[in-house]
This record gives sequence, structure tokens and C-alpha cells, in this order.
Amino acid sequence: MKYFKYLIILFLAIFIIPFGVFAEEQEENKDENSNESKAVPIYFFKGDGCSHCAEAEEWFESIKEEYGSFFELMEYETWYNEDNAALMEKVATARGESAEGVPYIIVGNKSWNGFADDYKDEILSEIKSVFEQDINDRYDIMKYLPDDKNEEEENSSNDVVALFLIIIITGGIGYGIYHARKNTN
Repeated sequence: MKYFKYLIILFLAIFIIPFGVFAEEQEENKDENSNESKAVPIYFFKGDGCSHCAEAEEWFESIKEEYGSFFELMEYETWYNEDNAALMEKVATARGESAEGVPYIIVGNKSWNGFADDYKDEILSEIKSVFEQDINDRYDIMKYLPDDKNEEEENSSNDVVALFLIIIITGGIGYGIYHARKNTN
């Protein structure tokens, strides 16, 4: 009779824990999809201490009052952050370009290496053009990067399988101990 109770607890653990893991993942995905905005993402790869990057930042700040609702500046410092430097390389490769340095600015399907006064009108024109497009029709380079999420999902599936195996092994050991004690009495 005791064995039956342990078996029920084991099966409940096997079936309840994985659903808790998947519920958490679904909640995260729901949050990611609810943050869509009309603002155009501007991917701005920069280096702390770079004079051209500072000039670009000042210019973006100066147009915020008039055009701030049109864009969202996504800044990535690449000189002191290896992850951001790797992201810049990944973005450039996905675009078929080489990131020759900073600033590296991407708006819609256009990019600029460096920053000069000549770029200001081009960038502003591209921001306006992309802003007028339907959100679903916009080109966003981040959607075309190799998907690290598949790797995360695979790791999550592996975690569930590992958990399942641990529960089975623990249950088997418990069952063996139970029978060993029963036979000695």
C-alpha cells in the first residue's frame, strides 16, 4: 500500500513539473510580443571615447524633441563589451557588410559606417520613410540574425528530459530501498 502512495507521488511530480516549466516559457513569449511600438528602431553601435560616436549621439539627442516619437535609439557599446562587439559583427555579416568601425548605424534596410554631416539628412529621411511603413512590412535586421532562441528551446527541452530522468532514477532508488527494507524485516 505504501508503494502505491509513492508511485502516485512520483507520477504527479513527473507530470506537474514539466508543465510548470512550459508555462513560464509561454509567459515570457507573451511579454515579448506585447511590446511592439510604432517607433523605428535605430541600431547604434558605438565606442566609448569615439569622437564620431559622440557627435552622432549629440545629433540624435538634438532631433529627439521634434522626431523622438519616430524612433527608438538602441545603443550598443562595442569597445568594452564583447557581446555587443559580437552582435555588431553578426549584424554586419547578416547584412552582407563588414563592420569597419564605429559608429555603425542601421535604420530599416540602410546602414552607415562612421558619422558625418552629410549623413544627417539621409538618416532622418530613412527614419521618416520607415516610420510611414506598416510595422509588419518593416525590415528589421534583428529578425534575420541566426536564431539563438532555438538553442535556448533545445536546452529547455533537454532540461525537461534530464529532470524526467532524475525523477525516474530517484524513484527507482527509492523503490529499491523500500524493497530492501521490506525483505530484511
